[in-house]
Amino acid sequence: MPVVAVVNQKGGVGKTTVALGLASAAAAASQRVLVVDLDPQANATSGMAVWDPLTTVDRALESDADGVLAEVVRPAGWPDEILPCMPDVAPSSPLLAGREPQLANDPIGAQDRLAMAMKGLEHQYDAVIIDCPPSLGLLTVNGLFAARYALVVTEPAAWASDGVEQVLRTISRVSQRRGGALATGGIVINRLGRTRDASFWYSDLVKTYPQLVLPPIRLRTAVAEAAAQAIPIHGVNRSGAAEAAREFERVLQHLPDVFPAGAAGAGPFASPEPVSSGPLPSVPARE
Repeated sequence: MPVVAVVNQKGGVGKTTVALGLASAAAAASQRVLVVDLDPQANATSGMAVWDPLTTVDRALESDADGVLAEVVRPAGWPDEILPCMPDVAPSSPLLAGREPQLANDPIGAQDRLAMAMKGLEHQYDAVIIDCPPSLGLLTVNGLFAARYALVVTEPAAWASDGVEQVLRTISRVSQRRGGALATGGIVINRLGRTRDASFWYSDLVKTYPQLVLPPIRLRTAVAEAAAQAIPIHGVNRSGAAEAAREFERVLQHLPDVFPAGAAGAGPFASPEPVSSGPLPSVPARE
């Protein structure tokens, strides 16, 4: 069961959008996927059409017990007819914001409460996606301690490389504490527009991290519409939606263990293309 933590300490880069796009892509390939919403803003929860859940991740982190996350997991509220396999979600709520300072008072095990809570889920899902909050506090650290891979989401904007460098240092530190059990799954550049500024900063990120940059997610109205309507990107019926869905599928192909390298034709996808550090790809007009 690959567990992927989607991270960046900077808000507003579309981290939750990427997490939900990957969940939609995995479910479209008949993969059993769980989204763990670790952000007190609960945007992944509402983006999966779950409203006012009775139990949330906050309860799981409070209990300090093995396997308790299973008690809060529920199916997404997305329409049944869109995807062949409905994702599950461990929902969040604003109550989670008060959990972080309480975790700081735990001298033993503050960083691995989520890992403990997830025990027993390893055979129930093909993939788990953890949507971390836009910070490098204890909630994000819990996500990294529970994950096998960390996926960094950023955007092609000024100082993006500085932010990526900071979060990569945190990933490295957690990996060292875990004896190398955490790896960087890659960097997703989200909202790639066709402006000169976006092209410049995209090129800067590719030059700085040539081995880590994954296929980009381009700026499309269809992606924002999926979030606004609380439906998966694969269920949006407008121009650009199919292209956006394929972009999330390409990113998913590059995540280890979800669709292993060399598994040509696995699910509905072709073999993954290698991540290129060459020239900037052409960026279509915003749709």
